[in-house]
Amino acid sequence: MGIENLFRFKEGKTTFVFVGGKGGVGKTSISAATAIWLAKHDRKTLIVSTDPAHSLSDSFETYIGPDPKLIMSNLYAVEIDPEVAMARQQEELKNKKSVVDPQQAMGLDLLEDQLDLASSAPGADEAAAFEIFLQVMTTNEYDIVVFDTAPTGHTLRFLSFPDLMESWVGKMLKVKSKLSTVKSTFKSLIPFSDDDDDNEQLELEETKRKIEEARKVMSDPEQTTFKMVVIPEEMSIYESERGIESLKKYNMNVDSVIINQVMPDIDDCDFCQSRYKIQQKHIGLINQKFHDQTILQIPLFKEEIKGMNKLEELGQVLYENKSVNQVEKDAILL
Repeated sequence: MGIENLFRFKEGKTTFVFVGGKGGVGKTSISAATAIWLAKHDRKTLIVSTDPAHSLSDSFETYIGPDPKLIMSNLYAVEIDPEVAMARQQEELKNKKSVVDPQQAMGLDLLEDQLDLASSAPGADEAAAFEIFLQVMTTNEYDIVVFDTAPTGHTLRFLSFPDLMESWVGKMLKVKSKLSTVKSTFKSLIPFSDDDDDNEQLELEETKRKIEEARKVMSDPEQTTFKMVVIPEEMSIYESERGIESLKKYNMNVDSVIINQVMPDIDDCDFCQSRYKIQQKHIGLINQKFHDQTILQIPLFKEEIKGMNKLEELGQVLYENKSVNQVEKDAILL
């Protein structure tokens, strides 16, 4: 079965694809190429960068930013920026402080201090990424959402957020009963709550329900999958192996392993031959360790993969079984 056959779509449901792996293996290029390929196949697609380094704008060669931006027909992109998210929440608090009485303002000062701490705390970017995930999961606005993830450890922290968010909701329920004077403020801080519903208890329970639903979606192989990108080097292989084992703990379905930057077999280059033989040895190890997944090799391109044209070529190699030479020839003919 080819990797292009691994995408599954449920009527009225968004499909989620996470692309992950060690830093520097080409996750962003593969994520972007995947998103373009899906958009060209009439799927309304959103690509989300959860990597604080944000190389998605560089890959597309256009500024993307913290709000969904139309890149091409059927394709939207967003780079999650936790600083922007926190700044927006703090601005909302300042606006509220200007219209409340002094006792409520004291509570708002406390919350503003907590937001300042949260913005610099480890995991703020994962929290912002999970908020986007909850948002797109509950709206079903897109046919498919592709997550260009940060290096493996960062991604695993992101996947732990359903448990952390559920714990947070529990604490909010307790705090709400003690700080009744700022209940309207707490209401506005509950993600995706209904402003027209005065029953905060029900809103918190609804948030908890959505978190539980997120956990179900993330562990449903018919709706959410993980594609691990690896290069034929030992450090990448072993980190990917550990990553896949950790993903199993979250019941995440890793359906494919993409071997990127594979050297061609060049006879008249001693250095190239040496690198080729080392890589082939490591590819054998990959085939052995990840035999349960669909494995695909992507050859090393002559040029850097960036810009719409090159990303589209990569998508054709990845999902249409074309060779690099063929897609480059087709591009010249066009």
